[in-house]
Amino acid sequence: MIGLARERAILGVSLAFLAALAWAYTAAMALHGMESHLPWSATQALLMLLMWFVMMVAMMIPSAAPMIMIFARVGGARGGSSAAFVSGYLALWLAFSVLAVAVQATLQSAALLSPAMASASAYLSGSALIAAGIYQFTPWKNACLAKCRTPLAFLMTEWRSGASGAFVMGLRHGLYCVGCCWLVMLLLFLGGVMNLAWIAVLTFVVLAEKVLPHGERIARILGGIAIACGAGLLYMVTFLR
Repeated sequence: MIGLARERAILGVSLAFLAALAWAYTAAMALHGMESHLPWSATQALLMLLMWFVMMVAMMIPSAAPMIMIFARVGGARGGSSAAFVSGYLALWLAFSVLAVAVQATLQSAALLSPAMASASAYLSGSALIAAGIYQFTPWKNACLAKCRTPLAFLMTEWRSGASGAFVMGLRHGLYCVGCCWLVMLLLFLGGVMNLAWIAVLTFVVLAEKVLPHGERIARILGGIAIACGAGLLYMVTFLR
């Protein structure tokens, strides 16, 4: 029992260190004034992928930590591998980062993003806000959020043995994790991908939905706000110019 408690303590410290390291790297890139200019070289493309992946780790670790710690408590007694479980999350976040880089390149090619990786189109910003807001009310959002808010129930129904089983569980729960907030993450393009204040706001949004009481209600309220802001922005640029 003491050994398991010690392992959980080490895991908790490791997660905190990983999140702090990811935030420090993200802050360093933002303060350095990182910009994106097409066409990318292979090295630049890899740097963009690294930027997105580190940012995903920084933003998602706080909301994923409760699930990871519960897995460590349950899995420690059943021979589960916490490292393999976390690796499943990381693999999913890396896959999402690849998608984000592709979206970024597409938007920049269409001159819809500035070199600072912020939206250069009010129509893009308004449409993205409305899309993200509508998603907050969809069954897929509700299903993913429910899985994120009930980690113990997920473990009881999805348990798999061994390191490979732990990786698959991390991968599956990571899919729910990303499915819950993928459009919120893409809203990074609105305020600027390297805007630390905007990153912090979206991180809090993700955390609030998954951890705070009445997270489902919070998600719907935020969805309504996003729709209203997006509609207001589109109205202004369409009729008030």
